[in-house]
Amino acid sequence: MRYRLIRPGLAAFAAVALTAGAAGCGADSAADTSAGSAGSAISAKRCAENKAAGTITYLSGYQYQSSVSILEYVAARKLGYFKDLCLNVVLKPGSGDTAQNTKLLASGQATVGPVAEQDVIQARANGIDITGISSYSNAGLEVLMTNKDITKLTQLDGKVVGHKGYVPATVRAMLVKAGVKWDSLRLVKQGYDPSVLPRRQNGLAALTGFVSNEPNQLKAAGHPVTVWKPVDYDVPSSLGAMAVNPAFAKAHPHAVEDILRAALHAYGYCDSSDKHIAECVGYAAELSGPTYDKKLNTTIWKTETRYVKDHPTPGQPLGGIDPENVAGIVDMLHQFEIVPGGVTADQAEGWFDTSYVEDVYADGKLVWPAP
Repeated sequence: MRYRLIRPGLAAFAAVALTAGAAGCGADSAADTSAGSAGSAISAKRCAENKAAGTITYLSGYQYQSSVSILEYVAARKLGYFKDLCLNVVLKPGSGDTAQNTKLLASGQATVGPVAEQDVIQARANGIDITGISSYSNAGLEVLMTNKDITKLTQLDGKVVGHKGYVPATVRAMLVKAGVKWDSLRLVKQGYDPSVLPRRQNGLAALTGFVSNEPNQLKAAGHPVTVWKPVDYDVPSSLGAMAVNPAFAKAHPHAVEDILRAALHAYGYCDSSDKHIAECVGYAAELSGPTYDKKLNTTIWKTETRYVKDHPTPGQPLGGIDPENVAGIVDMLHQFEIVPGGVTADQAEGWFDTSYVEDVYADGKLVWPAP
């Protein structure tokens, strides 16, 4: 997914600099203060393999926001699940720059991190070597918001549509499918303050955003909006997708499996009750500092996990990748000339490896402890 900023005024972050020991603005987790007991959930042989993998750098999509693909990794480390599997995982907070994150993964400065299926395809099409390894859903978080007077999307013809730098391909595909005259829209960059929509600033009729973020902010402020979701128009996307450095994956396949195993185990823990949600969000707040908005981040987690439940990946366990969805994304990217026509669905499917998720399940259940 492409990550978003949850507070206005935080849009201009410097590029991630892992070589300097930190990324973005949050703290990293180099000091291991986690619970857990080294090797308690894994065989001695596999434990030795995972120790041999060395330090594994997880780079988040945006800071320690309580999104799926971020919060469960924070929790897996704090709860000791990585330690239980003999994995030395260091957390680094990303800046929200997807392109930068893919380059850091390809270079080996980061080992694993959230990257949407669309972004894996675009990265590989541009020669950036990363491998997609999991996804929670074929439904993406990118949405379009309108005020309540808009009851069908074609009412937007000729109107002002705000965005944060570009209109996401999924939102554009939804508008085109709904019959909106794309060339008639007046596209305007609006920044990260969603209150411009209810204020109808400069004639604004619609605004792009993320289903777990801006709509919740506006509702809390007493300005509920209509949320138009590409998934409702059968537009392919992804949620909670992860990618890995291919060289690391080739050298340490069991470590990649066990990173996912620990994260999926933590996902189940965090999502099992309101008490556990508060606990896990608290771990993210500890890493982020006193300005961390626990209430908003709790809502983000609940919204995204509900989205995953409402839109499970067809025929896959949690984390499984749907090859048909990958093919659909390629078609969409061709439609808007985002990737070259020479990029085929078969080629793109080869940029994803489904084996890591498949190997952590048995009879549809996550295997814990590890073999």
